Amino acid sequence: MRKVIRLTWVPVVLLLGACDVQVRDTTPAEYRANHDIGMYEVSAALTRDAMVTPGSVYLFAIGRNQKITLNSSPDGSEWHGLYQVRCADTFPLQFLAEWKMTFSVKHKLVPPEPRMIKLTEPPQPREASIDTSATKPKEGWTGGVQYRFVTRPSVQVTAAHIEPSSAEPADVSAAKAISVVSNFPLVLPCGDRAEVLLASSQQRAHGTLVIDTDDPEVPHWQTVVDFSPK
Repeated sequence: MRKVIRLTWVPVVLLLGACDVQVRDTTPAEYRANHDIGMYEVSAALTRDAMVTPGSVYLFAIGRNQKITLNSSPDGSEWHGLYQVRCADTFPLQFLAEWKMTFSVKHKLVPPEPRMIKLTEPPQPREASIDTSATKPKEGWTGGVQYRFVTRPSVQVTAAHIEPSSAEPADVSAAKAISVVSNFPLVLPCGDRAEVLLASSQQRAHGTLVIDTDDPEVPHWQTVVDFSPK
């Protein structure tokens, strides 16, 4: 009788062991921040045990008070969705799987602790041209370089100065004609543009504008500036 009881439990154990799902995060480790869209694709691969039917499984992305329903491929093996975030340099990501069995609904949270996805700041302007075709104003020819930061709630441009493009005497002389006329600090709310204003005493001048910020990811930035008539 004992042998019969043991044998009858074998199929039950096998059935219970075939009722799970496995979730693998396939989201990239980082994205270039896109403030205008403010959404990033999150994805996961899912496999099912034999007793879990495709239509019984739902997968959600979890993070920052969001629960995003993901869409699956026809065979239910790949899942995708869009995670909304702005003005941050990271976002936490977990996946919650839910699947229905005959008498219960099962859940699995993967990974146990959120994975942090990095958002990198888009590059600031590397070059800027300022037209000096007009007659020279009293204060000299003026123009500016616009900057925009999108991975922090606010960034301050704390200082700026002009450096020569090289140590050559001609480049040193050309840079001396340019001055920074903005007052600092410049406060840039996330996604807004702010301009560092410049003036040149010469119709043709060039140099490198170096800005300092309180953003630890972009503490400094260099923009090559050229004043010339168009």
